[in-house]
Amino acid sequence: MRTFWDVAPNHTAGRVIDGLIVVGIQEDCLGDSNHLLIEDCRKIAQRLLSKQPVAELDALTAIADERDFEVVAEHVREAIQKNQPEGGLDRLHTFVNKFIRVTCEPHGITITRDKPLHSVFGEYVKALREGGHLESAMTERILKSSISVLEAFNDVRNNKSLAHDNPILNYEESLLIFNHVAASVRFIKSLEAKIKAKVIQAKHGDWDESIPF
Repeated sequence: MRTFWDVAPNHTAGRVIDGLIVVGIQEDCLGDSNHLLIEDCRKIAQRLLSKQPVAELDALTAIADERDFEVVAEHVREAIQKNQPEGGLDRLHTFVNKFIRVTCEPHGITITRDKPLHSVFGEYVKALREGGHLESAMTERILKSSISVLEAFNDVRNNKSLAHDNPILNYEESLLIFNHVAASVRFIKSLEAKIKAKVIQAKHGDWDESIPF
């Protein structure tokens, strides 16, 4: 068990500790363990469980009022909450497809069923650059690198996920994909919120700071 504590992800260790406590109480096999000690162990489990393996998990939410979008977003988050990223790669791919296409529509980007996702995202990055929405060349380069990442995601979805009868990708690489996607989604959501605020301000003019309401 000491080796397990050393190598297991925090979320997994938390689930195991919590499960051992539940079984110990149900089976009455905790002996003369002090009640306070059990509560301390429960607090440790909850602290470990609160440390999600994907830092930006809350960013993976639907941005359009569509039932299928909301459902797939829920399934994606559930895969991480269960610490099973390798089992949620196909749904994450579906989520990314919906997210990118919904995000690109207001920018006048033509979206068809036959146009690959990475091509759509490439046009989106170009629109951001031409619209002056990116402040640094590095940000643009990071976003451009995501074009090839999205293209590679198609292969992962088709050949290394539960979308088909495949041997699924290992845990560590699946977690890396989830973290990269979640961080990108969070940034894009934040950027789009700023763009929308600028558009509204341009329509209504500058706010008069002297007005107290």
